[in-house]
Amino acid sequence: MQTVIQVTPSQLQKMVTFYKQASTPRLPNGAIFAAKNNNASIIGYKSGKVLFQGLGFAQEAALWQTSTVSTAAKAIGKKSTTPGVNIPNDFSNWSVLGSDEVGAGAYFGPLTTAAVFVAKENISWVRQLGIADSKTLTDAKMRQIAPDIIAKLPHHVVNLMPEKYNILQKNNNVNQMKAISHNFALGKVLEKIAPTVPTGILIDQFAQESTYFKYLNNANQSNIVQQNVYFTTKGEQYHLSVAAASILARVVELDSLDKLSDEAGMRLPIGAGKAVDMVAAQLLQQGADLNHYAKLHFANTLKAEKLKR
Repeated sequence: MQTVIQVTPSQLQKMVTFYKQASTPRLPNGAIFAAKNNNASIIGYKSGKVLFQGLGFAQEAALWQTSTVSTAAKAIGKKSTTPGVNIPNDFSNWSVLGSDEVGAGAYFGPLTTAAVFVAKENISWVRQLGIADSKTLTDAKMRQIAPDIIAKLPHHVVNLMPEKYNILQKNNNVNQMKAISHNFALGKVLEKIAPTVPTGILIDQFAQESTYFKYLNNANQSNIVQQNVYFTTKGEQYHLSVAAASILARVVELDSLDKLSDEAGMRLPIGAGKAVDMVAAQLLQQGADLNHYAKLHFANTLKAEKLKR
């Protein structure tokens, strides 16, 4: 009653973390982890082979076989930032929970992260929305599509407005805040769809996989979502769930920026260029608190202060 599967180095490291609480002290020769739970005994070897033994060996192995990358051979020797290198060939037809974030490079407005679950039976419906290449859609088109996504698909949005963002940024770098936001949004959607379990989870990549989980561990995050998780840049090209998440995040960001603009009494531009410096300086001249409108650690803050003088 046993089976052996072959996994990639990144997947093996993911298993080390996953089975940490169930680990056993004695390691066979060549092993990097050994664990035992109610289903099986599991031993992972440096070679990438993982042995499952016990009454529930097949059930336990099945948890990881859907995550075993069919393109593993291609991945060897390639950078993990190569788009789609770790994504299985039929991934676009899976039931996937995807996440994406916007606003990290904009001085005014929030950092917004969204997660959306697209079950395989909803893929055709989502495709008909015309969101396959979400990065090319206009803001107006995304605002038209977003209500349909909200009404039809399980989702969650983490919207860090500037005041909250600035508090968190004192103890976290931007990528760590992204990781925390992605993990929280993903966890909330998993709660909403339970007991349904996605075949895969796809995060639009902003950091190496190992770095992403390091950020979460360093931030002492509980309930880290890590099973069947994939990472790739240009995630919207590999599953519509990321495209939907990108649209939802963008619309929430735009709505938040509209609200802040109304409060400021002037249009707050997107981005971090010279136009942003000028508007920030104007706000300062009017006695406004930039903490309410902007991400203060950007260089634009100092530039605006100089322009004000």
